[in-house]
Amino acid sequence: MRTYKIAAIPADGIGREVIEAGNEVLGVLAQRDGDLRFDITSFDWGSDHYKTHGEMMPENGLEQLKPFDAIYFGAVGAPDVPDHITLWGLRLPICQGFDQYANVRPTKIIPGVTSPLRGVEVGDLDWVIVRENSEGEYSGHGGRAHKGMPEEVGTEVSIFTRVGVTRIMRYAFQLAQSRPRKLLTVVTKSNAQRFGMVMWDEIAAEVAQDFPDVTWDKMLVDAMTVRMVKNPRSLDTIVATNLHADILSDLAGALAGSLGVAPTANIDPERRFPSMFEPIHGSAFDITGQGIANPVAAFWTASQMLEHLVEQDASTRLMRAVEKVCADGILTPDVGGTATTREVTDAVCKAIRGDNS
Repeated sequence: MRTYKIAAIPADGIGREVIEAGNEVLGVLAQRDGDLRFDITSFDWGSDHYKTHGEMMPENGLEQLKPFDAIYFGAVGAPDVPDHITLWGLRLPICQGFDQYANVRPTKIIPGVTSPLRGVEVGDLDWVIVRENSEGEYSGHGGRAHKGMPEEVGTEVSIFTRVGVTRIMRYAFQLAQSRPRKLLTVVTKSNAQRFGMVMWDEIAAEVAQDFPDVTWDKMLVDAMTVRMVKNPRSLDTIVATNLHADILSDLAGALAGSLGVAPTANIDPERRFPSMFEPIHGSAFDITGQGIANPVAAFWTASQMLEHLVEQDASTRLMRAVEKVCADGILTPDVGGTATTREVTDAVCKAIRGDNS
């Protein structure tokens, strides 16, 4: 029996709904396999926990999570709690505390889901965005002085280290090398940001020497948004800074049809700590409790988690089921359908049980 300890943190809004659906699908995958088991422990951390205890998670939260094989995260954010409190109180401390420096966001058009791009079909848009996840613009360094005064000042310090840039660049080149097209695009803003971004460019060129079979180019982030929209077939693997990749991956999700189908993996490639897997879409309080949240991103995220746990067959089976259900037109409203979260989940579970390949 292959048993994995999973820490589920549904957190806020529709995070609770999609993680519940994801846990159910993991259970069906385990039943289908027979020798696979998921020991899931749920943690009630998030905005409600903050309102009661004054903290998003307990002070020893990382110690509680450390023994797990992976973390399955929902979404963080609430309309009555400032965003910087929710983000810096839960998600970012986990990412930084466990040095999950590679944020990996695959994007492709799933059968049955229509891209807003004219003439772009399944297979035309198939990207993986690698986001540096530990430093850069989200380092948390800076401050404010003279609050409320006319001379008030706020600083946000971006930190780029040779270690941090080199390791994410090497990760991106290795990922590109493993994909059929062996193509990598490095995104910076080195014309205007002439220190950290120029260092990114220089380190990319250095690392590239170790990957002669990978074709690579570089783009300024503003030009990259145009290329993603006008020439999506020219892209494959993309690497960018914390801020730039955060923005570009949301654009990528929208171009693929909906943020409701977009997954994320926060990876510690050295496997010293548990990695964390989460859908991109956020807490979406405008639809919370309506039963129409799209669980596909959470399912795709679970597939990433299974791949990380070296359960490739289960990962492939789950994605095959998701693609079949979407191709059959069982879609939630965000991607043009009328199905509920429950109906999509039931259909995916049925597809998993019926997949005899």
